[in-house]
Amino acid sequence: MITVTTWHLEQTSAEDLRPAPAPAGLDLRLVLADRIGPEFARFLYTAVGGPWHWTDRLPWTYREWHDWLAQDGLETWVAWVSGSPAGYIQLEPRPEGEVEVIYFGLLPGFIGRGLGGHLLSHGTARAWDLADRHPAREATRRVTVHTCSLDGPAALRGYESRGFRRFRTETAEQQAAPTPGPWPGAGPYTT
Repeated sequence: MITVTTWHLEQTSAEDLRPAPAPAGLDLRLVLADRIGPEFARFLYTAVGGPWHWTDRLPWTYREWHDWLAQDGLETWVAWVSGSPAGYIQLEPRPEGEVEVIYFGLLPGFIGRGLGGHLLSHGTARAWDLADRHPAREATRRVTVHTCSLDGPAALRGYESRGFRRFRTETAEQQAAPTPGPWPGAGPYTT
């Protein structure tokens, strides 16, 4: 068993966001994957989350991925560097004007290049204006994100640097498990 700490963070105003500029010297594009399919969504989930124990959606069927992606207002923004996917941020609207940053991160080979802060800034700004793109949605009143001690070592600091504040901390015991990879043994510090 291992002890896992989970931090719940929020912004309650668009003015809370402290943006990070795009890193210089990269051919970077942030693109809304407007018609993302289960295959690409699962690829991003495993390639980004594999080193950090993202396993809750690994058993999902194609239909479960499809239905989740089809929900109104869900947005996936993909960072592309020189034509390669480098990371993503996924926004999921919740009731009462809340938008959750449900998934966010970089593929291992792109960590440490200054992309994360900029991608998080972009996605958080999009969360604040989600109702502008989805008129059936109510205006955003709160943006939330959750991270834990199994995530990347800079995750909590990165969220707080962008203006998120902790509103709850939980600690729980869970079964230790190997990271699934993008393939077994893959991680941000090996090649």
